[in-house]
Amino acid sequence: MRVNRTQALVLGFCVVAWLGLIAIAVAAPDVLAGTLPLPPGGSFGPELAFLLAITALVGLLGVGVVRRWRWLFWLILIAFLAGALRIPASILELAGRLPATGPAWYVLLQAAIGLLQFAIGLAMLSGFRHSGVWGPFRLLRWRWVEPKLAWTVWRENRRDRG
Repeated sequence: MRVNRTQALVLGFCVVAWLGLIAIAVAAPDVLAGTLPLPPGGSFGPELAFLLAITALVGLLGVGVVRRWRWLFWLILIAFLAGALRIPASILELAGRLPATGPAWYVLLQAAIGLLQFAIGLAMLSGFRHSGVWGPFRLLRWRWVEPKLAWTVWRENRRDRG
């Protein structure tokens, strides 16, 4: 099957998010341990099981996206549009109104991920509107005004005033 722009965007996001999770697990395991309800102790077993479960979930998402499962489209769309809620939550965490889930860089990363998720959700909606479920979103086509044309319109407007 051929993968269109929408599918490639969702797959790319999932892979980058998975790689980011692996990077956080390696570079800052205390952040990962702080966000997961783990039993006290120094074992890496529960964290490894969590990473394996996330890997299986990302694999299942990849299969569903490539096969264009309709139910998965709606599930991902709702989840990505709900990503916009991460932005005010992160702002409230940084302001001290909500308890912090991690260091400031982690909260800012969560806000950026939420913004990216929301943008991808809007692209998915655009593709759905034009081509149906898993339809490719349209790229914006900017219409640049030719400089000579802009100058002519400006000059004509000046003549009308005088």
